Amino acid sequence: MQRFQSLLAFVTIGLGLALAAPAGAQQAAPEVVAFGDSLSAGYGVGPGESFPEQLGAALAASGHPARVVNAGVSGDTTAGGLARLDWSVPASADVVIVELGANDALRGVSPDVTRANLDAILGKLKARPHTQVLLAGMIAPPNMGADFATAFNPIYTDLARKHDVPLYPFFLDGVAGQAGLNQQDYMHPNAKGVAVIVRGILPQVVQALEAAAGAKG
Repeated sequence: MQRFQSLLAFVTIGLGLALAAPAGAQQAAPEVVAFGDSLSAGYGVGPGESFPEQLGAALAASGHPARVVNAGVSGDTTAGGLARLDWSVPASADVVIVELGANDALRGVSPDVTRANLDAILGKLKARPHTQVLLAGMIAPPNMGADFATAFNPIYTDLARKHDVPLYPFFLDGVAGQAGLNQQDYMHPNAKGVAVIVRGILPQVVQALEAAAGAKG
């Protein structure tokens, strides 16, 4: 009987540890939020192929596992992002990737408005003491003309400097204009295109995660 009770106690403790371990591991995993438009949301790609999903897999493969949250909304503008920031990006986020502005440019929104909205978004996020921010830049489409591009394109560099946040200069770097990396609309990357984006931005996401870990002490 005593032997049975000892065995039962051993099994109970072991089971408790087995159940507790995944929960603890999940709580320990840092949280990365991809806050953007259709480029972040995964428009037109299949399960497991969106930017947040591929980024999560790449982080795990590189030895930096994290929970990557998809906070992308297709069609969103910087105004829409600013309006939903407080409820769509949790205060618990360790890293926030801000990827907005493409739809502003496509719709011909005044670059001054885009700048003001992104300025406000970055200001709100920087006010969170333990959140690291990575700004993903965008380039105005050629059909908007030289004057528009001159006003729009410097927004990201200027705001990254102002708020002292790292900048990934062009979110679609290596993908824009490449037929084999885009869907039929030539605006949204396909799964291969998303993989190119992830490879390009991954080192800066890792750096942001390391900075977040350092901020937490």
